Amino acid sequence: MLNLNLKFSDKIFTDEIEQKPTRDGYGDGLVILGGENPNVVVLCADLAESTRSLWFKEKFSERFIEMGVAEQNMAAVAAGLGVSGKIPFISSYAVFSPGRNWEQIRTTCAYNNANVKIVGAHAGVSVGPDGATHQAIEDIATMRAMPNMKVIVPCDMIETKKATIASAKIYGPVYLRLAREATPVFTEEETPFTPGKAEIFWEGKKPEVAIIGCGPLLYNALLAAKELEKEGISTMVINNHTIKPIDEKKIIEIAKKCKAIVTVEEHSVIGGLGSAVAEVLAKNYPTPMEFIGMEDCFGESGLPNDLIKKYGMGVEDIKKAAKKVIKKK
Repeated sequence: MLNLNLKFSDKIFTDEIEQKPTRDGYGDGLVILGGENPNVVVLCADLAESTRSLWFKEKFSERFIEMGVAEQNMAAVAAGLGVSGKIPFISSYAVFSPGRNWEQIRTTCAYNNANVKIVGAHAGVSVGPDGATHQAIEDIATMRAMPNMKVIVPCDMIETKKATIASAKIYGPVYLRLAREATPVFTEEETPFTPGKAEIFWEGKKPEVAIIGCGPLLYNALLAAKELEKEGISTMVINNHTIKPIDEKKIIEIAKKCKAIVTVEEHSVIGGLGSAVAEVLAKNYPTPMEFIGMEDCFGESGLPNDLIKKYGMGVEDIKKAAKKVIKKK
């Protein structure tokens, strides 16, 4: 059942649940930060409307810099601002930033521990019709491998607003991963969010498997848990929004309790959340695992939900993985 110690939308499992893109939460968070801290500045690479950084520009135009289609330059300029007392947020599609400008982020931002917040919007295959060229499925892997970098993947619009505000209070480079499509808003303002701390969103009486997820696909994990409960399979669902630094203590704790793990992410199964969890468990408490995500392949054009199902990230896929990993115990 849902963790009653946390607050969730009253419509969480109904057709009336509100749906908004996580990038909306980024726009809201920027406006709040702009009013609170005059050192917050925003840079964008010709995608202000799509990334929602436009909302900051409309309120604080003197602190908004339009860089044009120049993602590499944007990272370098932001690094200079970040070591000069400012708190720059840079945003574009994730395939372009941190995709195209990865080396500049590495050398100018991470290497110098510059106080820069990198925001990759339109990540994952749910970008839909834009196709494989615009579907970032490697960004968690490339960013979490970078020294000094923190990586956060919020589960819905409200959590994205919290993550945006929280990242401004973390000194050093932070990567926020956002989605394009409207997805269920199932958390509330009161739902806990602390960078680096995983939260248990669902827990059965005697859980046989833990489903660890990040990003909007966490909602699919909750739907899967609800259906599995009806089939007599008790589960846990963990919101692991912070990929780095990952909550090792919580992961080990739930592995010892459930002794079977499924990870869920809209990203390659190579190098992302699943790999991060496996690294923790390999060192501390080896546990049977199954991985939901992109299986070493590119995406394609299509409707977002159709692509999620085609590439094995739907509710039924999560249920199947849970049943499979239980048999490995």
